[in-house]
Amino acid sequence: MVIWPTGIFTSINDGLGASLDAVHELGVETVQLHAPSIANRSHEDIQKISRLFSEINVEISVVFVGFPEDDYSTIEKVKETVGIVPPLYRSKRLAETLEVANFAKSLSVDAIGMHLGFVPEDQNNRLFAEIVESTRRVCDHCALNDQFFHLETGQETADGLLGFIEAVDRGNLAINFDPANMILYGSGDPLDALEKVGSFVRSVHCKDATYERRPDQPWYEDAPLGEGDIDIEAFLSKLYSLGYRGPLTIEREYSPNQKGDIAKALNLLRFLRKKICG
Repeated sequence: MVIWPTGIFTSINDGLGASLDAVHELGVETVQLHAPSIANRSHEDIQKISRLFSEINVEISVVFVGFPEDDYSTIEKVKETVGIVPPLYRSKRLAETLEVANFAKSLSVDAIGMHLGFVPEDQNNRLFAEIVESTRRVCDHCALNDQFFHLETGQETADGLLGFIEAVDRGNLAINFDPANMILYGSGDPLDALEKVGSFVRSVHCKDATYERRPDQPWYEDAPLGEGDIDIEAFLSKLYSLGYRGPLTIEREYSPNQKGDIAKALNLLRFLRKKICG
Protein backbone atom coordinates (compact mmCIF):
# COMPACT_ATOMS: atom_id res chain seq x y z
CA MET A 1 0.00 0.00 0.00
CA VAL A 2 1.33 3.45 -0.96
CA ILE A 3 1.72 5.81 1.98
CA TRP A 4 0.15 9.21 1.31
CA PRO A 5 -0.89 8.86 -2.35
CA THR A 6 -1.21 12.35 -3.78
CA GLY A 7 -4.42 13.64 -5.25
CA ILE A 8 -6.61 16.63 -6.00
CA PHE A 9 -10.21 17.71 -5.52
CA THR A 10 -12.08 17.52 -8.83
CA SER A 11 -15.50 17.48 -10.44
CA ILE A 12 -16.98 15.78 -13.49
CA ASN A 13 -19.18 18.37 -15.19
CA ASP A 14 -20.11 20.90 -12.52
CA GLY A 15 -19.14 21.78 -9.00
CA LEU A 16 -15.88 22.65 -7.34
CA GLY A 17 -12.32 21.56 -7.93
CA ALA A 18 -9.78 21.21 -10.69
CA SER A 19 -10.76 19.87 -14.09
CA LEU A 20 -10.49 16.26 -15.20
CA ASP A 21 -7.88 17.41 -17.69
CA ALA A 22 -5.74 18.50 -14.74
CA VAL A 23 -6.27 15.13 -13.05
CA HIS A 24 -4.99 13.36 -16.14
CA GLU A 25 -2.16 15.74 -17.00
CA LEU A 26 -0.75 16.05 -13.48
CA GLY A 27 -0.53 12.31 -12.94
CA VAL A 28 -2.20 12.12 -9.54
CA GLU A 29 -2.99 8.83 -7.85
CA THR A 30 -6.27 9.72 -6.16
CA VAL A 31 -9.07 12.27 -6.25
CA GLN A 32 -11.84 13.50 -4.06
CA LEU A 33 -14.83 13.87 -6.37
CA HIS A 34 -17.42 16.60 -6.01
CA ALA A 35 -20.70 14.79 -6.59
CA PRO A 36 -22.28 15.63 -9.94
CA SER A 37 -25.85 16.89 -10.08
CA ILE A 38 -28.67 14.38 -9.98
CA ALA A 39 -29.09 14.74 -13.76
CA ASN A 40 -25.61 13.31 -14.16
CA ARG A 41 -25.86 10.34 -11.79
CA SER A 42 -27.74 7.83 -13.95
CA HIS A 43 -26.67 4.20 -14.30
CA GLU A 44 -25.02 5.10 -17.59
CA ASP A 45 -23.22 8.05 -15.99
CA ILE A 46 -21.93 5.83 -13.19
CA GLN A 47 -20.55 3.33 -15.70
CA LYS A 48 -18.92 6.14 -17.66
CA ILE A 49 -17.34 7.69 -14.55
CA SER A 50 -16.10 4.34 -13.32
CA ARG A 51 -14.57 3.53 -16.69
CA LEU A 52 -12.99 6.99 -16.96
CA PHE A 53 -11.10 6.76 -13.67
CA SER A 54 -10.20 3.13 -14.24
CA GLU A 55 -8.61 3.99 -17.59
CA ILE A 56 -6.36 6.65 -16.04
CA ASN A 57 -5.69 4.46 -12.97
CA VAL A 58 -6.95 7.03 -10.46
CA GLU A 59 -8.82 6.05 -7.30
CA ILE A 60 -11.76 8.07 -5.95
CA SER A 61 -11.22 8.27 -2.20
CA VAL A 62 -14.21 10.41 -1.15
CA VAL A 63 -17.31 11.74 -2.89
CA PHE A 64 -18.16 15.21 -1.58
CA VAL A 65 -21.70 16.49 -1.24
CA GLY A 66 -22.57 20.07 -2.17
CA PHE A 67 -25.81 21.91 -2.85
CA PRO A 68 -26.82 24.55 -5.44
CA GLU A 69 -27.89 27.03 -2.75
CA ASP A 70 -24.57 26.88 -0.85
CA ASP A 71 -23.31 30.46 -0.65
CA TYR A 72 -19.74 31.09 0.51
CA SER A 73 -19.67 34.81 -0.32
CA THR A 74 -19.59 35.78 3.38
CA ILE A 75 -19.34 33.80 6.60
CA GLU A 76 -22.85 34.97 7.49
CA LYS A 77 -24.11 33.51 4.19
CA VAL A 78 -22.31 30.28 5.00
CA LYS A 79 -24.22 30.10 8.28
CA GLU A 80 -27.51 30.69 6.47
CA THR A 81 -27.09 28.41 3.47
CA VAL A 82 -24.41 25.71 3.77
CA GLY A 83 -24.87 22.06 4.69
CA ILE A 84 -27.73 20.39 6.52
CA VAL A 85 -27.80 22.83 9.44
CA PRO A 86 -30.15 25.43 7.85
CA PRO A 87 -33.71 24.19 8.64
CA LEU A 88 -35.12 25.59 5.39
CA TYR A 89 -33.10 23.14 3.27
CA ARG A 90 -32.50 20.26 5.65
CA SER A 91 -35.11 17.71 4.60
CA LYS A 92 -34.34 17.99 0.91
CA ARG A 93 -30.59 17.96 1.51
CA LEU A 94 -30.75 14.91 3.76
CA ALA A 95 -32.47 13.00 0.98
CA GLU A 96 -29.87 14.26 -1.51
CA THR A 97 -27.02 13.20 0.79
CA LEU A 98 -28.36 9.66 1.05
CA GLU A 99 -28.66 9.52 -2.74
CA VAL A 100 -25.05 10.65 -3.10
CA ALA A 101 -24.00 7.91 -0.68
CA ASN A 102 -25.67 5.37 -2.96
CA PHE A 103 -24.00 6.97 -5.98
CA ALA A 104 -20.63 6.65 -4.22
CA LYS A 105 -21.33 3.01 -3.38
CA SER A 106 -22.01 2.33 -7.06
CA LEU A 107 -18.51 3.66 -7.73
CA SER A 108 -17.08 1.44 -4.93
CA VAL A 109 -16.16 4.54 -2.90
CA ASP A 110 -16.28 3.92 0.85
CA ALA A 111 -16.76 7.51 2.05
CA ILE A 112 -18.80 10.62 1.44
CA GLY A 113 -17.94 14.03 2.88
CA MET A 114 -19.43 17.47 3.30
CA HIS A 115 -19.43 20.78 5.12
CA LEU A 116 -22.14 20.04 7.66
CA GLY A 117 -22.66 23.74 8.40
CA PHE A 118 -22.31 25.83 11.54
CA VAL A 119 -23.28 23.47 14.36
CA PRO A 120 -23.89 25.32 17.65
CA GLU A 121 -21.31 24.44 20.29
CA ASP A 122 -23.95 24.84 23.01
CA GLN A 123 -25.33 21.34 23.30
CA ASN A 124 -28.46 22.72 25.00
CA ASN A 125 -29.35 24.55 21.81
CA ARG A 126 -32.34 22.81 20.15
CA LEU A 127 -30.61 23.06 16.79
CA PHE A 128 -27.70 20.99 18.13
CA ALA A 129 -29.98 18.03 18.90
CA GLU A 130 -31.62 18.31 15.47
CA ILE A 131 -28.28 18.18 13.67
CA VAL A 132 -27.11 15.27 15.80
CA GLU A 133 -30.19 13.32 14.75
CA SER A 134 -29.77 14.27 11.08
CA THR A 135 -26.12 13.22 11.15
CA ARG A 136 -27.06 9.90 12.70
CA ARG A 137 -29.44 9.31 9.79
CA VAL A 138 -26.63 9.87 7.32
CA CYS A 139 -24.21 7.70 9.29
CA ASP A 140 -26.72 4.87 9.61
CA HIS A 141 -27.44 4.94 5.89
CA CYS A 142 -23.72 4.99 5.11
CA ALA A 143 -23.21 2.06 7.46
CA LEU A 144 -25.62 0.01 5.36
CA ASN A 145 -23.34 0.81 2.41
CA ASP A 146 -20.16 0.00 4.39
CA GLN A 147 -19.21 3.67 4.15
CA PHE A 148 -17.86 6.44 6.34
CA PHE A 149 -19.25 9.96 6.63
CA HIS A 150 -16.49 12.61 6.71
CA LEU A 151 -17.09 16.04 8.25
CA GLU A 152 -14.86 18.75 6.83
CA THR A 153 -13.22 20.95 9.44
CA GLY A 154 -13.33 24.72 9.63
CA GLN A 155 -16.71 25.91 10.79
CA GLU A 156 -16.20 24.73 14.36
CA THR A 157 -13.41 24.57 16.92
CA ALA A 158 -11.65 21.28 17.57
CA ASP A 159 -13.37 21.01 20.96
CA GLY A 160 -16.75 21.74 19.41
CA LEU A 161 -16.18 19.10 16.73
CA LEU A 162 -15.14 16.52 19.30
CA GLY A 163 -18.24 17.25 21.37
CA PHE A 164 -20.44 16.85 18.32
CA ILE A 165 -18.84 13.56 17.27
CA GLU A 166 -19.27 12.23 20.80
CA ALA A 167 -22.94 13.26 20.78
CA VAL A 168 -23.62 11.59 17.42
CA ASP A 169 -21.98 8.39 18.69
CA ARG A 170 -21.52 6.57 15.40
CA GLY A 171 -18.41 4.56 14.59
CA ASN A 172 -18.40 5.54 10.92
CA LEU A 173 -18.36 9.30 11.55
CA ALA A 174 -14.92 10.66 10.62
CA ILE A 175 -13.11 13.90 9.79
CA ASN A 176 -11.77 15.40 6.59
CA PHE A 177 -9.14 17.73 8.06
CA ASP A 178 -8.52 21.00 6.21
CA PRO A 179 -5.88 23.11 8.01
CA ALA A 180 -6.50 26.23 5.91
CA ASN A 181 -10.16 26.31 6.90
CA MET A 182 -9.16 26.64 10.54
CA ILE A 183 -7.44 29.90 9.62
CA LEU A 184 -10.09 31.17 7.20
CA TYR A 185 -12.98 30.60 9.61
CA GLY A 186 -10.96 31.72 12.64
CA SER A 187 -11.70 28.47 14.47
CA GLY A 188 -8.30 27.72 15.98
CA ASP A 189 -4.67 26.87 15.37
CA PRO A 190 -4.52 24.11 12.72
CA LEU A 191 -1.81 22.01 14.34
CA ASP A 192 -3.35 22.27 17.81
CA ALA A 193 -6.69 21.26 16.32
CA LEU A 194 -5.15 18.31 14.49
CA GLU A 195 -3.59 17.09 17.71
CA LYS A 196 -7.02 17.05 19.35
CA VAL A 197 -9.07 15.45 16.58
CA GLY A 198 -6.36 13.34 14.96
CA SER A 199 -7.82 9.98 15.92
CA PHE A 200 -10.90 10.73 13.80
CA VAL A 201 -9.06 11.98 10.70
CA ARG A 202 -9.67 9.72 7.72
CA SER A 203 -9.01 12.16 4.87
CA VAL A 204 -7.30 15.52 4.50
CA HIS A 205 -7.16 18.59 2.31
CA CYS A 206 -3.69 19.97 1.73
CA LYS A 207 -4.59 23.64 1.52
CA ASP A 208 -2.86 26.80 2.72
CA ALA A 209 -4.06 30.22 3.84
CA THR A 210 -2.81 33.43 5.43
CA TYR A 211 -3.95 35.11 8.61
CA GLU A 212 -3.28 38.57 7.25
CA ARG A 213 -5.74 39.54 4.53
CA ARG A 214 -5.46 42.18 1.83
CA PRO A 215 -8.13 44.91 2.07
CA ASP A 216 -9.86 43.63 -1.08
CA GLN A 217 -9.24 39.92 -0.49
CA PRO A 218 -12.26 37.60 -0.19
CA TRP A 219 -12.34 35.91 3.20
CA TYR A 220 -12.37 32.45 1.60
CA GLU A 221 -9.37 32.89 -0.71
CA ASP A 222 -6.65 30.33 -0.03
CA ALA A 223 -2.93 30.49 -0.81
CA PRO A 224 -0.58 28.31 -2.85
CA LEU A 225 0.54 25.36 -0.75
CA GLY A 226 3.70 26.26 1.15
CA GLU A 227 3.22 30.01 0.68
CA GLY A 228 0.70 30.65 3.45
CA ASP A 229 0.85 30.41 7.22
CA ILE A 230 0.41 26.64 7.48
CA ASP A 231 3.69 24.89 8.29
CA ILE A 232 3.10 22.12 5.76
CA GLU A 233 6.06 20.01 6.89
CA ALA A 234 4.90 20.22 10.50
CA PHE A 235 1.34 19.40 9.40
CA LEU A 236 2.47 16.27 7.55
CA SER A 237 4.80 15.24 10.36
CA LYS A 238 1.91 15.49 12.80
CA LEU A 239 -0.29 13.42 10.49
CA TYR A 240 2.43 10.78 10.29
CA SER A 241 2.87 10.65 14.07
CA LEU A 242 -0.90 10.24 14.45
CA GLY A 243 -0.81 7.23 12.14
CA TYR A 244 -2.47 8.78 9.13
CA ARG A 245 -1.40 7.04 5.91
CA GLY A 246 -4.23 7.98 3.56
CA PRO A 247 -4.35 10.29 0.55
CA LEU A 248 -2.99 13.84 0.55
CA THR A 249 -5.62 15.70 -1.46
CA ILE A 250 -4.78 19.16 -2.75
CA GLU A 251 -7.61 21.66 -2.76
CA ARG A 252 -6.72 24.86 -4.62
CA GLU A 253 -9.90 26.68 -5.52
CA TYR A 254 -9.36 30.38 -6.02
CA SER A 255 -6.35 30.91 -8.26
CA PRO A 256 -5.69 32.41 -11.69
CA ASN A 257 -3.08 29.66 -12.12
CA GLN A 258 -4.84 26.72 -10.55
CA LYS A 259 -3.10 23.98 -12.51
CA GLY A 260 0.34 25.53 -11.99
CA ASP A 261 -0.25 25.91 -8.25
CA ILE A 262 -1.41 22.29 -8.01
CA ALA A 263 1.67 21.08 -9.92
CA LYS A 264 3.95 22.92 -7.45
CA ALA A 265 1.94 21.55 -4.54
CA LEU A 266 2.30 18.00 -5.83
CA ASN A 267 6.08 18.43 -6.05
CA LEU A 268 6.17 19.80 -2.51
CA LEU A 269 4.07 16.95 -1.11
CA ARG A 270 6.13 14.30 -2.87
CA PHE A 271 9.35 15.85 -1.57
CA LEU A 272 8.00 15.99 1.99
CA ARG A 273 6.57 12.47 1.72
CA LYS A 274 10.04 11.14 0.92
CA LYS A 275 11.61 13.24 3.68
CA ILE A 276 9.14 12.23 6.37
CA CYS A 277 8.27 8.66 5.38
CA GLY A 278 11.63 7.62 3.99
